[in-house]
Amino acid sequence: MKLGIKRGVGPAGLTRLACLLAVLTAVGLLPWLSGKDPALSVLRARSAEQEPTEEALDAVRRDLGLDAGPLSLLGNWASDLLRGDFGTSWVSGTDVLPSVTAGLQVSLGLMGAALVVAALVGVALVAPVLVRGRGTAGTYAAMLAAVPEFLLATVALLVCGVWLGWLPTSGWAGPEYMVLPALALGVPAGGLLGRLVADALPAVLDERWVELWRGAGVSRSLIAGAALKRVLPPLVPQFGMAAVGLTGGTVAVETVFAVPGIGRTALGAAKSQDLPLLQASVLALLVLGLVTGALAALLRRRLLGPALRDAGLALPPTRPVRTPAAVPLTLFTVLAVTIGWGLLRDPYAVNTTARLSAPSWAHPLGTDGLGRDVLARLGHGAASTVGTAAAVCLLSLLVGLALGFLPGVAAGASDIANALPPVIVGILVAATAGPGADGAALAVALISWPPLAAHAAALVQEVRASAFLTAQRAIGASPSWILTRHVLPSVAAPVARHALLRLPGIALALASLGFLGLGAQPPAPEWGLLLDESRAYVERAPWAALAPAVALALLAGLAVSTAAYAQGRRAPRGAKKKEAPVGV
Repeated sequence: MKLGIKRGVGPAGLTRLACLLAVLTAVGLLPWLSGKDPALSVLRARSAEQEPTEEALDAVRRDLGLDAGPLSLLGNWASDLLRGDFGTSWVSGTDVLPSVTAGLQVSLGLMGAALVVAALVGVALVAPVLVRGRGTAGTYAAMLAAVPEFLLATVALLVCGVWLGWLPTSGWAGPEYMVLPALALGVPAGGLLGRLVADALPAVLDERWVELWRGAGVSRSLIAGAALKRVLPPLVPQFGMAAVGLTGGTVAVETVFAVPGIGRTALGAAKSQDLPLLQASVLALLVLGLVTGALAALLRRRLLGPALRDAGLALPPTRPVRTPAAVPLTLFTVLAVTIGWGLLRDPYAVNTTARLSAPSWAHPLGTDGLGRDVLARLGHGAASTVGTAAAVCLLSLLVGLALGFLPGVAAGASDIANALPPVIVGILVAATAGPGADGAALAVALISWPPLAAHAAALVQEVRASAFLTAQRAIGASPSWILTRHVLPSVAAPVARHALLRLPGIALALASLGFLGLGAQPPAPEWGLLLDESRAYVERAPWAALAPAVALALLAGLAVSTAAYAQGRRAPRGAKKKEAPVGV
């Protein structure tokens, strides 16, 4: 999430436009960037009996315009787009626009219901803080916000749909079909909104004006309303990013519950290489994200008003919730023991006679559909996932540090990166290079650097304004000396800690791509892929799905508790003001 890089009128605007054009160019050139010849796939989709001769394939290429160069391909796509022509599906041969419009209507309905759920969850988390002025709502909100949508959707389907039979588990035939998807999509968003407000409210309620109002006999409800009005404007951009995140979450939720929305349409088009449908779907998701961000910025300006618009009305420093060291240590120990135990076993050994076996001493977490040991696959999958996440984290750190010295450029690029959830980038990368672990890592790395860049930019600004650097310049220190001996060391250490605390979140993002089939491919024992494979037999062998689900939940809990513990330890020592609010 953005941490508040000040937008620049010049460099930021130009960078924002350049990045947007780059994304649109990548979408327009998907048929050329994929490096594959789709003529054979299109020919088989149109006529399975026709012999794929070179003449027939050439005719398909001419019909699709694939025999032209990249510039002609991009120009034709852009000109058709301006005329309202989104192309023709390579698979069905029908116009793309009706499919995209129908999918977008379903997704907007689902997102609207999810926003209602998010608002209700946020109100439930914030109400105790408004009543008592204190509370631990921020902790519970952080836990809810850290749960990935695909994991919550799988658990909701398993418990409420399969075991209890309360609600339908697939389709889109009535209001009851919307309940579970809306809950899976809205609860994490509500946790994030509730956390932001609950963390900021105690410091606002301690401001001098609140004490004066209480002394004057102003009612508690009026004070609560004024405190919320004081809190909301600086947090509206974060609310906008939460809404943007829903566009990425819809892909996973629609896939789990077989909802015919735009996210599931985009994922299906990527897997079938129906590139015109994929182009239109991704473009719709991108526009949806950009419009949401623009509406959030407009709402913030209206809430601030012209008098306070330039000041920004920054919030006072939040009070970190103290978390005992035993919480993250316990979670880490449980994960480490499980992973270590699994590493001692063979994750690829197939035993068809032991298919879907229940947990036993021979197989402590049971077996999957091929008789492979779930514990072994869980352990080996964690090793590869954490290693990939560490590499992505390091790359994001380097990019964030570099862009921290170019705040204008970073601000513009961050706006576009924040409008593209990992799932959307993963779909684009998979359409270009094919699904795989490397493509998933690239997709997460492309959009994981903005928080680190914002943190680095804030620290650079603070260090450059400090008195000791003025003294260094006065005694004749060179700019390179000041940069390498003072500025960079002061910035690198806090940002590196920030990046380390984001490691579990990056691992969860990689798992989400694996769950959607955009990451590691079978038979790799990746956690998201394990959860996806187990859905086929979740009614017969729920333990195969519960094992990776619990592991992912523990990883999310570790991310939250470690961040809370780190913030709690900084507070007594008078931590720097610009230390980043991690885990947002």
